[in-house]
Amino acid sequence: MPRKAVALLSGGLDSALAIHLIKRQGIDVIAVHYPSFFAPLSASGRESALTSLARQLEVPLIFREKDREEFLDIIRNPRYGLGKNLNPCIDCRIYTFIKSKELMKEIAASFIVTGEVVGQRPMSQRREAMKLIDRRSDCEGIVLRPLSALLLEPTVPEREGVVDRDQLLGVAGRGRKIQLKMAEELGLRDYSTPAGGCLLTDKNYSKRLRDLLDDSDHISQEDLDLLLLGRHFRAREGLKMVVGRNETENDRLERIALTSATFVPLDFPGPVVVVRGRPNADEEILIARLLRRYGKKSFAGATIEIQTPETGKRSIKISEPLDDDWLFDHLI
Repeated sequence: MPRKAVALLSGGLDSALAIHLIKRQGIDVIAVHYPSFFAPLSASGRESALTSLARQLEVPLIFREKDREEFLDIIRNPRYGLGKNLNPCIDCRIYTFIKSKELMKEIAASFIVTGEVVGQRPMSQRREAMKLIDRRSDCEGIVLRPLSALLLEPTVPEREGVVDRDQLLGVAGRGRKIQLKMAEELGLRDYSTPAGGCLLTDKNYSKRLRDLLDDSDHISQEDLDLLLLGRHFRAREGLKMVVGRNETENDRLERIALTSATFVPLDFPGPVVVVRGRPNADEEILIARLLRRYGKKSFAGATIEIQTPETGKRSIKISEPLDDDWLFDHLI
């Protein structure tokens, strides 16, 4: 059995320590990260932090993209259900293990390493769930969880002597004292906190994503990027507005809006509004009034520039901002 493993590196402490526990046995470890469509960090920030962590662990790091349509279908139709919000944790783990087994074959590795801890997460890190995930991904016996290995049945690499089971741990539960002590002893830095993970567990983000899934069968990366920013309003099926909350968000919205219409104030300070869908003339007035509602009240101006990919730039004038009742009724 080859002394080579594929290790899932999430960027968190547990996955980093799992890699350390295997690598210190002289096993060749290749780390892999599957960028999430639902992570709070920017892609560049996430990649930088992961690259730094892999460098500290002295392991090569591979980034593998998930298929957006495949993964959105998992959220729409999770075989093993959702968590408290839109998190299909078990189905997601199965998907990740299937992809990791494919990589394992590509690089002639013999097993998979993860930082999972028994009992740390209520949905996917129960013993029964772990067995189900291994079975459904066709990975029975080849997924090694070094932090909790002594609480689980020996895997194939342990039984065949590739991995010394006596050098593994028996950590369980949500406490992190053991992991934090190990990190301090190893001098590990740049790992993410447990709260910095998947946005699918966030109530407000899940509400926005559910609205998007209900409204469209075809979701772009632009749609997903916009979920992270601003205030969201649904005017009707097929028409949504995203209103920037500050200068930083306004700048990001304009950079993201590659295929969207944008509404920006010309003669008063106010937000950028990105529009997903194609508004008619009456709806353009409504959107302009929405923008004016969040503009500076002390300025009398009400000229708004509209830019669309199809027609370029033009401007309109409006008189009154929208009232609060409309905002409350249409806020996502």
